[in-house]
Amino acid sequence: MRATSLGYRAAMVNAGTVLGTVRGLTMRGLFALPRPVRRRLAGPPVVRRGRTLDLDMQLLLRLMRLEGPPAESLPISKGRRAIVASSRLAGGDPSIGAVTDRTIDGPGGPLRLRFYTPEGLRGRSPALVFLHGGGWIYGDLESHDALCRVLAEEAQVRVVAVDYRLGPEHKFPAAPDDVWAAWTWVNEHATGLGIDPDRIAVGGDSAGGNLSAIVAQQAVREGGPSPAFQLLIYPATDFSEARPSRTEFAEGFFLTKQFMDVAEENYLVGDEDRTDPRLSPLLHDLAGVAPAYVVTAGFDPLHDEGEAFADALRDAGVPVEHVCEEGLIHGFANMIVIGRAAPRAIKRMAAALQRGLS
Repeated sequence: MRATSLGYRAAMVNAGTVLGTVRGLTMRGLFALPRPVRRRLAGPPVVRRGRTLDLDMQLLLRLMRLEGPPAESLPISKGRRAIVASSRLAGGDPSIGAVTDRTIDGPGGPLRLRFYTPEGLRGRSPALVFLHGGGWIYGDLESHDALCRVLAEEAQVRVVAVDYRLGPEHKFPAAPDDVWAAWTWVNEHATGLGIDPDRIAVGGDSAGGNLSAIVAQQAVREGGPSPAFQLLIYPATDFSEARPSRTEFAEGFFLTKQFMDVAEENYLVGDEDRTDPRLSPLLHDLAGVAPAYVVTAGFDPLHDEGEAFADALRDAGVPVEHVCEEGLIHGFANMIVIGRAAPRAIKRMAAALQRGLS
């Protein structure tokens, strides 16, 4: 009741002044305010390419501009902490049956994994090996904990999250080496982990979507264990070309050109062939890879290369479902408790995962 009354009074005064009091509201309460109030706070509708930015995404972006410097403008260690803190705020604390951590031997030393088991799940079950996003330099088991919980419970699958090495401490190809090692280890130990070895998917968001696509292609090239399904959430797919969406949405929509530049500078050594299959999966043979659900966001610099990857999968004869969440921005998969559109999109992803492994 308190949040609602604050919201009605907000409509009567300067929106910028009211936004300054947002720290006094819970995140959940703010996005539960009546739509006219949220519109007054967010500003006039934003339309690009015939798509209208979701009201709650627009409000969130405005709030973020008031919160302080973005992660990419901070030293990387501070940026990492900021991203984890914001992910916890946007993700809430979804319930889950059980969460356990363990460490395996990786190509560069100990490699941490986190296992999520849905409530009431018994016996061998499908699983998702999840690879987090963060530009190959940010993100960890904590930044995507809420998303892994929701995917596990909603899809009724076990989720195994991989804490792969990050740049700049560990440059390319440390990340793809780690995720391939984790992928093969999970497959080799599936039975003992309570996982059906014939129903293991790979998936992730952004940089994690890139790494997931790379795993699926590497499995075909090397004859290794192949995923049963790919869940690719606004994946980066091509380091060699900047498509129009990278320019059109370069500023003001969460993922910025500065973020992408910082990520590349700290992930790559500098003399890599950007067409390498471990960087640009879009440029390589997709025949025989696992069926995929590719989700893009309408206001995302990576939209065009995600769409192009879905088209390339289709052209290669791979079953693919491409869904553009038209009003959303990059990063929405972490917004478990933000507004309405992002949680609904996350549920659609979980449903696709469940179908793909059923």
